[in-house]
Amino acid sequence: MRTTKDRLRHALSFEIIALFIVIPLGAWIFSRPLGDIGIVSVVSASIATGWNYLYNLIFDHALLRVTGSVKKTVALRVLHAVLFETGLLLVLLPFIAWYLGVGLIEAFVMDISFAVFYLVYAFVFNWLYDVVFPIPASPQDRDAIREH
Repeated sequence: MRTTKDRLRHALSFEIIALFIVIPLGAWIFSRPLGDIGIVSVVSASIATGWNYLYNLIFDHALLRVTGSVKKTVALRVLHAVLFETGLLLVLLPFIAWYLGVGLIEAFVMDISFAVFYLVYAFVFNWLYDVVFPIPASPQDRDAIREH
C-alpha cells in the first residue's frame, strides 16, 4: 500500500500537471475566455483532488481485499479510470452549468469532453506514476520509503 505522503504527492502532481494542459486546451476548444475555463478547471481540480485521494484509497483497499495485491492489470487500470471519471462527472455537471451560465446539455458536453481528456490522462499518468514511484515489494522497502 502507498503511504499518505505518496498519495498526496500523487493527487497534487496529477492535478497540477493536468491544469497546465486542460486550461488552454479547454479555452481553445470551447471558445471561452481563459479565465472562465481556468476557474472551472481549478474548482473542478480542487474537488477532483479530494475525490482522487479518497477514491484511490478505497479502490486500493478493495483491490487488496479481493485480490490480495494492489497491483493493477491493464483491465483494472481501465476500470479504475472509468469509475473515477464517472463519479466526478456526476458531481461537476451542476457546477459547470451554473458557473458558465449554460444549459445542462452544453454543460454535459463540456463535462464529457473534460472527462474524456482526464480518462486518457488518468490512465497514462497513473501508469507512469507507478513506474516512477513503484509500490514497495516488502515491508522493509515500505519502511525505507517512509524514512525519506
